Order: sequence, then structure tokens, then C-alpha cells
Amino acid sequence: MSATAIASVPAPPVSEPPSHLEKKPIKFSNLLLGAGLNLFEVTTLGQPLEVIKTTMAANRGDGFSTALGRIWQRGGIFGFYQGLIPWAWIEASTKGAVLLFVASEAEFYARRAGASEFLGGIAGGVTGGVAQAYATMGFCTCMKTVEITKHKMAASGQAAQGTWATFMDIYRREGIRGINKGVNAVAIRQMTNWGSRFGLSRLAEQGIRKVTNKEHGEKLSALEKITASALGGGLSAWNQPIEVIRVEMQSKKDDPNRPKKMTVGNTFRYIYNTNGIKGLYRGVTPRIGLGVWQTVCMVAMGDMAKTYVEKLTGEKVTAKH
Repeated sequence: MSATAIASVPAPPVSEPPSHLEKKPIKFSNLLLGAGLNLFEVTTLGQPLEVIKTTMAANRGDGFSTALGRIWQRGGIFGFYQGLIPWAWIEASTKGAVLLFVASEAEFYARRAGASEFLGGIAGGVTGGVAQAYATMGFCTCMKTVEITKHKMAASGQAAQGTWATFMDIYRREGIRGINKGVNAVAIRQMTNWGSRFGLSRLAEQGIRKVTNKEHGEKLSALEKITASALGGGLSAWNQPIEVIRVEMQSKKDDPNRPKKMTVGNTFRYIYNTNGIKGLYRGVTPRIGLGVWQTVCMVAMGDMAKTYVEKLTGEKVTAKH
């Protein structure tokens, strides 16, 4: 669940006619900036919020405080960082590059076909989000969820498998499909995430410009940019049901009542029949917090990170944040 697209995907100027659009090269400095900011975000507050969100979505009878207690019991402070190494790090260091490549291409062709900056940005975000899911996020989110939800074994006195042993066990039993379980739900989540996050962030920015009399392209302050992006990120949590479905499909939690062969449709019905509408929105609070934290990292730390990356690579960073 990341704000990399806002941070990374350059949008052509509004005044530039589609016939004069130029495809901008993908720079190593942009990729390094996206990977670095994502790694920082997930290693600080990102993974604890992800663990809380996933725990609540998998154990839908838990409230926020109960979920915190459950996580603490299974590992203290380290319980909040379950799945960080290597899965969250792999995801954080690669998904930005996938999004940047694919979203830039999709936005360019959408603009060349006559789409506005607003619609071109949504097209880029949707296409990039789907590519993220199938290229790198499917198996990473699956393995993170497995790590977070596999601890019934340890609770019953059995030795819990290590990360790589778990990965190989799933691969031997279920193959590529097993380690990519729930990837279709991840694709729907990413598509709706980035489509709505792009659109809602830009609408929020337009509102801020009206209120602050900056409707003629004046530069927004860091706080104004954070506010616009945080509103976009927070409001994009409307699709939390698909996130709960994704967690349930990937969960190692034992429940004989679950469908044997889980699809997005039958998982939705199972959750709704078991926990109702509230169950479909379990974990939405930490997810909103995660969206805001991602935004703060990308926007507030963006200028400092740009300066460092430019010194390191000798290239001018062109990624927005």
C-alpha cells in the first residue's frame, strides 16, 4: 500500500500541446531516489503500520488495541517488523522502478492520444499499479502476509519455519501460483489505489490553490504539498474491502469454513457472510496512517534526498515529489 507515483512520475506541463510531447528518458537518479525513499518509509513506520493493518484484516474480530497486543505477544517490538526482511525490502526497492517505467510510458501515450494531464496521470497510475502487482508486489505481499499470519504453529508449541523455508515449502507444494496467491486482488488494489490517489491528490491540490490564491502555477509550500498528497492517500483507502480480501486470500490462518479454492468473488462473500460490512473495512485506520506516512516521507524528505542523490550520481533528479 505506496506514494511512489506522486514522488516519481513526471507529468508533462499543462500548456504543452500533445503533438509536441517528448518522451522523457528514465534516469538512474530517479530510480535511486524512489528506492531510497521507499526503503526509508517501510523501515521506519511503514512496516509496523502494515503489520497492524494485516493483523486486523486477518483477525477481523480484533479491535485496534487487541491487534497491538496480539502483535506484541508474538515478538515484542520485533513483531511489528515481521516480513520486513527480505520481502518488504524487495518490494520497496523494486516497485518504484516498475511504476516509474510503466506509468511514464502509459501517461505519455495517453497524452499523445489527446488525454488531459489529469486523465493522463490517472491512466499512468492505473497501468503502473497493475504492472507493480504482477511484476513484484504479488509474491512480496503474499510472503509478508504469510510471515504475519503463520504463528498459530508457534503458539501450539511447534517450531515455526524460517522465512526462506516457508517460501520453499509453499513453492514445492503450490508452485508459482502459491507464492503469488492473491495477486489478482493486489492488482485491483494497486489499480484503484493509484487511479484514485492521482485523481484525488490533484483535486485536493486544486482546492488548496483556490484557498491560497495560487491558481496561476505558483509553487506550493512543502506543507501544502503534504496536505494535498495526504488527502489523496487517505481518501484512496475507500477500497479497503479489496485489501481485506487480499489478506484473506494470502493468509495462513486456519479456518475450515474458508473456500477451498479462493477467488476474489468467493472470498468477498465469505468475509461478508462471516463479518458483514465492518469486516470488509477492518484495518482501514492503520492503512490511512500508512498513506499519510508514505506521503510525509516522499514529500517532506524529497528535497534532502534529491540533493544527496544528485551528488551521488552526478545526474539532475527530475522526479517530482
